[in-house]
Amino acid sequence: MKTIRFSKGFVTGIVFGIVLTFLFLIGFIETGSGLLSKLFGQPVPTNAMPKIFFVVLFFVLIGMWAGSSLVRKYREEPFKDLLPVILVGGLTFGAIMGIVAFIFGSIAKAGIDVRTYLVAVSPALIGLLMLKIADPTIAALSLLTLFTLATLLGAFLEYLWQRRLSGKAKELKGCVSKRLIRFVPQHLFEKPAVKYATFVIALALFILLPRVWGSYWNYVLGTVGIYILLGLGLNIITGWTGQLVIGYVAFFAVGTYTFALLTAPEPHGLMLNFWLALAIAVGTSALVGFLIGLPILNLRGDYLAIVTLGFAEIIRILLKSDLLTWFTGGPRGIRDVGGPTLFGMVLNDDVNFTYLIFIMVLLMIFFVARLQRSRTGRGWEAIREDQTVAKATGVNTFSSKLLALTLSAAAAGLAGALFASRNQFTGPEDHVLLVAINVMCLMIVGGIGNIPGIVLGALVLKGLPEILREISNFRMLAFGALLVVMMLMRPEGFLPAKRPKISKPEVPDSAQALKEDQGI
Repeated sequence: MKTIRFSKGFVTGIVFGIVLTFLFLIGFIETGSGLLSKLFGQPVPTNAMPKIFFVVLFFVLIGMWAGSSLVRKYREEPFKDLLPVILVGGLTFGAIMGIVAFIFGSIAKAGIDVRTYLVAVSPALIGLLMLKIADPTIAALSLLTLFTLATLLGAFLEYLWQRRLSGKAKELKGCVSKRLIRFVPQHLFEKPAVKYATFVIALALFILLPRVWGSYWNYVLGTVGIYILLGLGLNIITGWTGQLVIGYVAFFAVGTYTFALLTAPEPHGLMLNFWLALAIAVGTSALVGFLIGLPILNLRGDYLAIVTLGFAEIIRILLKSDLLTWFTGGPRGIRDVGGPTLFGMVLNDDVNFTYLIFIMVLLMIFFVARLQRSRTGRGWEAIREDQTVAKATGVNTFSSKLLALTLSAAAAGLAGALFASRNQFTGPEDHVLLVAINVMCLMIVGGIGNIPGIVLGALVLKGLPEILREISNFRMLAFGALLVVMMLMRPEGFLPAKRPKISKPEVPDSAQALKEDQGI
């Protein structure tokens, strides 16, 4: 057991050392320290480095995280028995960072510019890693001490919380819950008056907020709404039927370009009405989904994913091809895409378009929610659980999957049409594979198969990066880290879909049933 514990401390120290070294090499130490500085009300000026206090605080927090992870599974054992393991982890972590600081500090001291090979590693960033200490040896020893103490502190606080405070916290939580239950009636939200009041409040916020929060936030929320539509569509074919469709962006591209070609003055000058073009774009995407599904939906798993991925790449290459410039606009894309009109009024400003996207999202949520509760939705879920058993119980698996892909493609076409009209432009770069990966990520993070999870995932993955613009350069890193954390801590997503519960009907006692029959 002691060998396993020492190896755990050693491995934890190595993992955290490698991760922090990687963050240093991509320049995230400066970004993380800047976020802490901003959190404390001291934003870092442009082209300036954060204060060394916030760099030390950033290192301490990561060291405490390492210490917390060391003792999380050993809460029942004495802390003195865990102390050697914690020390091994802290010393390993600190030694790795000390070695990295010594190497880069020595290189910088020799006058060598590391940016020739590592673009993000500037002399100022090396200075932050060395805690503004000129001597590389003293800096390395300082980091060794800092991370060892931070690991000990994090382990002690985690152990204290688990052993001494967790019981009291649960007891306090129970008391608070009981008081809330007593204060709030159990069936309060089932009353019609409460439902109507909630609806009125939500409607008031829906009407007022787009007029208050400005063009930038309207654009951000519009983008979130478009990705909600995409997520709801992908959830039909992947979340409910279990068919892995990676090339979902192809249907998005079909809807976008169909709408743009029908409403833009170039290259064809059709200039159709917004609503007619919207219906045609949705129908075209649905038709493409139907035609593509006919030959491929007998495939399963990775084979289906590879085929749809190839289809998406074919669409992207065709849109970018010079040979089709006369038809699709080529690499330049399509400009001056038409906007919505209603009774002769142009509704292309940011406020009205935000209203339009919200209305479409609400209609789509209502549609898919009703669809999920229908017989068709139950058939899709049966296919997801076990296709062979679903077929044996009478579900036409091919027709059900074909319908799911058709509706999913239609939702993508609706999102694509709104995207092109809102931006008044579309091009091949708007339909790269990253769009499909983003939609898949928001569905996984929010909760596969759950409509509120789709909304939450879109807010987290598309809204949060806009709020924290300081880490916009590390968006893919944030996506990867978030997915890893989700797989470890919440493998079913933030809001996982609830499985249906079957309750057995109560069987009356035979004697009581006999009395009831006799009228006694």
